[in-house]
Amino acid sequence: MQTLNFQPDLRPELPLVDGPKEYRQQRALFLRLDDLLTRSGLEQTFTRLSLAHRQIDLAKCSAAQGASLNRSCVLAFRSNIARMITGLAHREFCIRLADSALLQWFLQIGRVDGVSAFAKSSSDRFAHLIDAQSLQILNQKLVHLLHSEPAQGELGLDALIDFRAVFMDSTCLKAHIHYPVDWALLRDATRTLMKATERIRKQGLRHRMPQGPLSFLSEMNTLCMAMTAKNRTAGGKKHRKAVFRQMKALIRRVEKHARRHLNLLKERGEETDLGEGAIRSVIEQVENILAQVPTIIKQAHERIIGGRKVANKDKTLSLYDNDVQVIKRGKSNAEVEFGNNLWIGESREGFIVDYALEQQKTSDAKQVEASITRLVDEQSLPVTSVWGDRGLHSEANEELLESKGIYSGLCPRDVKVLSKRLDNEPELRTGLKRRAGTEARISIVIRKFMGSPARAKGFEHREMMVGWAVLSHNLWKLARLKQAEEPVDIPQAA
Repeated sequence: MQTLNFQPDLRPELPLVDGPKEYRQQRALFLRLDDLLTRSGLEQTFTRLSLAHRQIDLAKCSAAQGASLNRSCVLAFRSNIARMITGLAHREFCIRLADSALLQWFLQIGRVDGVSAFAKSSSDRFAHLIDAQSLQILNQKLVHLLHSEPAQGELGLDALIDFRAVFMDSTCLKAHIHYPVDWALLRDATRTLMKATERIRKQGLRHRMPQGPLSFLSEMNTLCMAMTAKNRTAGGKKHRKAVFRQMKALIRRVEKHARRHLNLLKERGEETDLGEGAIRSVIEQVENILAQVPTIIKQAHERIIGGRKVANKDKTLSLYDNDVQVIKRGKSNAEVEFGNNLWIGESREGFIVDYALEQQKTSDAKQVEASITRLVDEQSLPVTSVWGDRGLHSEANEELLESKGIYSGLCPRDVKVLSKRLDNEPELRTGLKRRAGTEARISIVIRKFMGSPARAKGFEHREMMVGWAVLSHNLWKLARLKQAEEPVDIPQAA
């Protein structure tokens, strides 16, 4: 395996700032993180996985090119960790980076001769230098380091992390979409198609239209307001049917105009000032919406005109995100949620040892077997007990855990069985009380590291965001544990 080496730039000494307690804590956190990343080898692992994902062969690169690739990978890795920990979006993070000596020092961009910060587009590109599967491997390596004796000295741990007990739970990772009202999807389609048409017409490619493209959007907005004007009033149902018929006629006119302008762009796109990438982007955008227009019309017709239910598996919830699922969990603040099911398993100390984001929703009980496979077979963790709520309990899971020699702390669905086990197994009550804290751990991962809702469009991007959030959370947790035990001295210039 080729050695990955490069000479980092000389970092100036961090300025001595007599700031508030919160700043001193964050400073100590990033100092400890810098030490962990340097000693753990995670940066080198990320570089190898990133180059493999992008199909770059270092053997065919010169020494200067290899050093440049290595330096950019380290920058991307540290940038994503810092952005997740600060909880900032790409734009806000870049603004803060340009003005923060601490972040510049951590990202190793603060040089003696000046600072060269990057923009939000580069920050977004850094987040996609690796795929979700490689992030899973990276997370598993960190977990392996936390419970392997040779790495104990490397990470400066006083003792190995205990992974014998795993506490499991699931939640909905909400997609960044508006509530999927049927007729509101017609408005979304009109907006996208007419804005794309307006962009095409500005390039001189025009087909005859009775009015400007944006006036169609204004008409659709007016119909949307009329649709809600007489909701839950006498004669409201008849009124809504009449308005929907007008919306249906309007969206069909919009569809025809958009299709004509799309054909013009395909035939004469080279005559415009748009580049090949911009032309391809507009074509894909318009074709994506046009392909879904018949579906959303039929869906709204079935529910508004026909008064018939549409199965969840047949519903279009968003025109821009095809992997959103309907998740009904019966929560007091969210009876129905829209997104993807997120599965998390944590250790007793609060480190996330297993996670999975489901593209297609399945029952929580079916996730237990897959989780045990990842924990025991793939990561070889010494799991001796598993804990979960009633949604995870099933006879199949009980038999699986028994065959693996793992104590089942899955809460029984039958109240009588639960009562009997609580009387006979005192440790069950203690374990289930601890498992309740896993819900708080999930909230921390989502709200602090990903945002609520997570700003990632499409399942692939949400899955990558989960991987980055879990990795950042575990490093943050590790740094805070060490920080509480032993204050970190402020280093001099590297």
